[in-house]
Amino acid sequence: MPEPIRLTVVMPAQKLLEAEGVAWVQASLADGGPIGIYPGHAPLLAETVTAPLRYADASGEHTIDLNAGILQVSEKSVTVFTDNQTRGGVQSYGLPETSRVSMDDRHFDRLAQELLATLNAQPNGVLNNETE
Repeated sequence: MPEPIRLTVVMPAQKLLEAEGVAWVQASLADGGPIGIYPGHAPLLAETVTAPLRYADASGEHTIDLNAGILQVSEKSVTVFTDNQTRGGVQSYGLPETSRVSMDDRHFDRLAQELLATLNAQPNGVLNNETE
C-alpha cells in the first residue's frame, strides 16, 4: 500500500497549509471536473477553479476554500499554489480556523510564471508531455 501524501497550500507570501499523512485530496479543475488524488497518483500539473479543496488525514476530513490556482501532484506530495483563501478558512474537526489573507496578484503571477518555466526546463518535457 502506498504511503500517505503531504498536502501543501502555498500563497505568494506564506504557506497557508501543510498537512502530513494525507489519505486523499479532492480538488476542482478548470477543465470542468473534480479530481480525487490518492497516494501513488501519477504526476500532474493542472489549473484549479475557486472552490473548496477537501482532504482527509488521521484527524478526519477537512475543507479549505481557495481561489483558483495551480495544482501540482508529484510522487509523494500535492501542492496547490493560490493567491488567496476565500470564505473564512479551514473547516475541520476541532482545528482553529485559518484567517483570510489578501495578497498581491502580481506576486502570484510571478510565482506561477516561475513554476511554469521550471517545469518547461525539466528533462523529458514534463509540462508538454514530450518524451526522449
